[in-house]
Amino acid sequence: MEIIARITADAVVKTTKNEKQVVNFNVAINDSYKPKGSDQLIKTTNYVQCAYWVNPGIAQYLTKGTLVELYGRIGVNAYNTLQGEAKASLTFHVNNIKLHGGNKPTAKPVETFAPVIAGELTEPLDDLPF
Repeated sequence: MEIIARITADAVVKTTKNEKQVVNFNVAINDSYKPKGSDQLIKTTNYVQCAYWVNPGIAQYLTKGTLVELYGRIGVNAYNTLQGEAKASLTFHVNNIKLHGGNKPTAKPVETFAPVIAGELTEPLDDLPF
């Protein structure tokens, strides 16, 4: 199965009792559709929990806002709460990750300006270019 989505929060590496490391992260999948007989566009977002067991070093690149392409399979987690209520959740077990872009802006050169001391302005304020 393939998913293309954005990461909702920075990935977290956890260690199991067997000393195996897993990278856990969540993604948001945006979708839209038009109901039959309607011209109104409905937008939806689905959130998916992901687990990546191959290389924990990738966690540093899985940051909030990063667009990722994920390949893997869906797994079901069934459990009972402390109150005895049956619950279930889905986890996407990722086998392969392709990074398509981060959320960090590219570095821009820093401009420095000389401080303006009161009384040194020589141009009228209404001649500003904006």
